[in-house]
Amino acid sequence: MSTADPPKPALGEFDIIARYFTRAQSRPEVLLGIGDDAAVLATRGQQRLVVAMDTLVSGVHFLPDAEPADIGYRALAVNLSDIAAMGGEAAWMTLSLSLPSSDATWLDGFASGLFDLADQHNVALVGGDTVRGPLVITVQIAGWVDGEDWLRRDGAAPGDRIYVSGLPGEAAAGLQLLKQQRGGDSKHLVQRFLRPTPRLALGGGLRGVASAAMDVSDGLLTDLRKLCAASDVGASLKLDALPPSTSMQALFTSQQCIEFTLSGGDDYELLFTVAPERVSTLAALSAALAVPLTCIGEITAGQGVRCELQGSEVDAGSGGYDHFKAG
Repeated sequence: MSTADPPKPALGEFDIIARYFTRAQSRPEVLLGIGDDAAVLATRGQQRLVVAMDTLVSGVHFLPDAEPADIGYRALAVNLSDIAAMGGEAAWMTLSLSLPSSDATWLDGFASGLFDLADQHNVALVGGDTVRGPLVITVQIAGWVDGEDWLRRDGAAPGDRIYVSGLPGEAAAGLQLLKQQRGGDSKHLVQRFLRPTPRLALGGGLRGVASAAMDVSDGLLTDLRKLCAASDVGASLKLDALPPSTSMQALFTSQQCIEFTLSGGDDYELLFTVAPERVSTLAALSAALAVPLTCIGEITAGQGVRCELQGSEVDAGSGGYDHFKAG
């Protein structure tokens, strides 16, 4: 006779919403939250509303056997990174879930990871949709930025210095370890992929300092090219100035480390430019936030990104991730 627990009854759409995603609201701007046809949010003086949205697909943005708590955390983190890249303060999110089944164990984990990060940044879930289908998660995030003082991609000018936060490439290295089932080799690298750190405080600190900014989601080289295209400028990228990761160096060759750093996505660090006269303010900001900020090159006139290694130009390839060009 089996002693296994009897299967839990399947949950309906509204049961899922009520059990896992309906919470008491902590933000005063939420006049009407989850449960109605739409959320109603109060405006706040001269502040501007900032809205972004990202979709995560099983097998594309996370491995099919990933822990549900990590998936929930990551689904919000990638969106918070977009708010950080604008120098904004996150406030609310909506959630769209396409689920193969109403698996209570999976939903317990997913919700715990999602709200673990939401609570850290006082983000309220105010609505969404739940359907049956392949595992696809979409989060829309909204927040505030003061007046006209937001960050954007199109403000870089020749002579500006190019900076990146943290250690880009570590997330891609962590994903490689997971794919090779070597997750135990470096928990740090694996966590950098599974639970990226959105740089919200840094984004806020860069308002009035950075001339242009964006987050690194598709690879450092690809995203620098995007920033340059938006600003109608070129760039000189110094490969020997890229911040080294001792965790990567312990497990991968020098060439692999460079490839991860240039082409690996999913870091969600901030890439930004600063006029020479404002560079001196960065040391205090870096120290206050305990976030490394590394100068990796300079904005130039013209078009395109020129990669240099020990003073000589090198071909770094196309780099980066594109959904519709990948394999």
